[in-house]
Amino acid sequence: MIFCAVVVCAASHAAEKRPPEGGRYERRARAENWPSEGDVGLQQAAEYKRAIRYVTDETGRRVAIPLRIRNIVTLAPNLTETVYALGLGERLAGDTTFCDSPPAAKEKPHVGAPQNPSLEAIVALHPDLVLATTSINSPQTVEALAAVGIAVYTSDPHTVRGMLESIAHMADLMGASEQGAALAAQLQARLDVLQARLAELPLAHVLFVVWEDPLITIGPGTFIADALRWAGAESVIVSKQNWPQVSIEEIVRLQPEYIVLTSNHEESSAALQIADLRARPAWKGLRAVELGHVAVVGEEVTRPSPGLIDAIEQLAHQLHPEAFTENMEQHEQRRARGARFVASSAVGKDCAACAR
Repeated sequence: MIFCAVVVCAASHAAEKRPPEGGRYERRARAENWPSEGDVGLQQAAEYKRAIRYVTDETGRRVAIPLRIRNIVTLAPNLTETVYALGLGERLAGDTTFCDSPPAAKEKPHVGAPQNPSLEAIVALHPDLVLATTSINSPQTVEALAAVGIAVYTSDPHTVRGMLESIAHMADLMGASEQGAALAAQLQARLDVLQARLAELPLAHVLFVVWEDPLITIGPGTFIADALRWAGAESVIVSKQNWPQVSIEEIVRLQPEYIVLTSNHEESSAALQIADLRARPAWKGLRAVELGHVAVVGEEVTRPSPGLIDAIEQLAHQLHPEAFTENMEQHEQRRARGARFVASSAVGKDCAACAR
C-alpha cells in the first residue's frame, strides 16, 4: 500500500483579496491592485504545479512526490518497460544505457549505467520523478538525488504479485492509476489461466543458471524463484543467499530435471545450448543434458516488469507441454477432478528429488 498525504498550497490569500463585484469595490480593487480572476487562475495553476504529496516507497522511505508528473527518469530496464507498458513513453525524459525494451527506449537520452548513473545527467533532465529499484540501483544513488531535491521512488518487488502491485503503485504516482489497474488485472488474468492449466501437475525440479562460470543460481527469496513456481517449477538449490554460487559437482548430485538458461535478444536456440553443454565434460554427467531437457527463455525472466509474464508462459510451455495439448473442455474437466496448483512463495517442504 502507498500511504500518502496530499499537501496543496492553494491560492487562498489571493482568493481572499478578490473584490466583490460592483461599485466602490471595483474602484478600490483597481486602486489597491487586487488580482483579477485571470491572475488568480494563473496563481492557482502555479500553486498546483508546486503541490506535492508524501508517499512511502517500497523500501520504507518517505518521499515528497509532485502531484503533476511530466518528466520521468528511469534507472533500470524493468522500470523503463513499465513506463512504456502504461502508455507513458512520451513522459520519459531519460533512461539508462541498459534500457533496450521497447526499442524506442534506446532513443531516449541515457544517464549512464544503472549501478552508477551520472547525477549531473539526471539533474539536467529536470525530472519530476525518478524511478529506481533495489535489484540494481544503489542506495547511495537514491540518497544523492534526494539530497538535491529530486523525488525518487524505489520499487522492491520480491514476488510476481509484488511486481503487479508495484506497477499499480508507480502508475498512481504518475497520474495513470486507471492504466495501472488495467495492466495489472490483465497480467494477473494471464497468470490465472496459466495456474489453472498447471493444476495437478507436479513441480519440475530445475537449475536456473544466472551465470555459468562461476556457476551462480537463484535463492528462494528472489522474484525469479517465484516466477519459476508460476511456471510450474522450483529450484533444486536451497540457499539463504539470493544469488548463491554452487559447484557443478553439487548439481550432478542433485540431478535437476531441467536446466533453465536465459538468452539475449540474439537467437539462442535450445538445440545450440544443449550441444554446448554436452561438449563440456563437467556437464555431461547431468541426465537433463543427456536427455536434452534444457529450457531457454528470454531475458525478461530476470526483470520484474510486464514482460516477465511472457517469460513465465514461455517457460511453462517448455517444462509442461502436456498441459497445453488438450482443449479447454478437457482442461476444465481435469480441473474439476483434481486439486489446484497454488503458486505460493512457501518453501522448505520435504522433497526427495532435491534432498531437502
